[in-house]
Amino acid sequence: MKIFNGVKQLAAGAIIGFSALSLVACSNGNEADASGKTEISLYSSGSKNVEEFWETVVPMFEEEHDDIDVKFVFVPSGTGGQSTMDRILAAKESGNDSEVDIYEGSLEDILRGKETGDIFYPLTSHNVENLSNVQEENLAGANDLAVPYRASSVVLAYNEDKVTDVPDTAEELYQWIKDHPGRFAYNDPTTGGSGSSFVLTTVYNQLEDDAMNIQDESIMEDWDQGFDLLNELGPYMYQEGVYPKKNQGTLDLLANGEVDMIPAWSDMALEQINKGLLPETIKLKQIQPAFTGGPAYLMLANNDDQERKKAAEEFLNYVLTLDVQEIVMDQMYGYPGIKWDLLSEEDQEKFADVMDGYRIFNGGELGSKLTEQWQKEVAAQ
Repeated sequence: MKIFNGVKQLAAGAIIGFSALSLVACSNGNEADASGKTEISLYSSGSKNVEEFWETVVPMFEEEHDDIDVKFVFVPSGTGGQSTMDRILAAKESGNDSEVDIYEGSLEDILRGKETGDIFYPLTSHNVENLSNVQEENLAGANDLAVPYRASSVVLAYNEDKVTDVPDTAEELYQWIKDHPGRFAYNDPTTGGSGSSFVLTTVYNQLEDDAMNIQDESIMEDWDQGFDLLNELGPYMYQEGVYPKKNQGTLDLLANGEVDMIPAWSDMALEQINKGLLPETIKLKQIQPAFTGGPAYLMLANNDDQERKKAAEEFLNYVLTLDVQEIVMDQMYGYPGIKWDLLSEEDQEKFADVMDGYRIFNGGELGSKLTEQWQKEVAAQ
């Protein structure tokens, strides 16, 4: 079977890259810089591990593609990452070049770009050949406008020395919390995605299966049952209703033995277990219905420079090679973007405990409204 379109050659392959400004090629619209190389820019944001990932991958790509320079611009989380999207939109509106070739963004960015116009352009296996190796479920919401190159999800993290009756379902989890007062914690959902996922899934577990795809605010009228349950669980939480700050806050409680079970991001927990920051007794599993999660997306700005587009497509293709996907798993502890059966048995084993999938929330603005309601109805109690 032909996998990865010649992975070895394709170390020269091209995947998606968020690169920084091409000070010559981008700013003056030329296709190449003075050295004759095509310069493309890759813009990304997130945590430190995302920055370190691209700082590893970009030089690898450039070594295999000596005719392409990738300029990487990284905006740490919480410091205005949205400005990159605004920049792309403003450039499109004014008819100028955004000087952004590759952009790492969210599903909301994809939808916003589609609604505004041709901000990003379609990607298929014709212009990014290795796209055919991407997990189909991750492509579902991308509207052919992005490459989901990695993913992560929220899972249940627990201390196996303390927890003998590990829940398999959400209902069993809620009962476990009641049966073990003070031994479970989730972080304030305004400060981290693991707590947000617990709140969101608790509310939406009381609704129809397709409710997570509804964006109409009328669904908020059906949230009452879920919020009643969150309030019912409140007194059984850590210190009778203390919600730690940030994803790391609950991981610290678990590491110190102050609680026995938490929701946690799969990549954060796997990394800290492997680095010895969490005890070996900490195990991970996905329950059903699953917590939420999703891919990280790479998009190509619809600029006029065809040479830059072609180079950016090369970069995207490269990101989907096995060599780069192994870095996703080994360095980021993220789920690969490519199909599981294309991985070695050893790599599949690394994620055996958390491979039971996740749900993607497509409710758009409803996510923030849910958090606002949690602050009023749960945190204030």
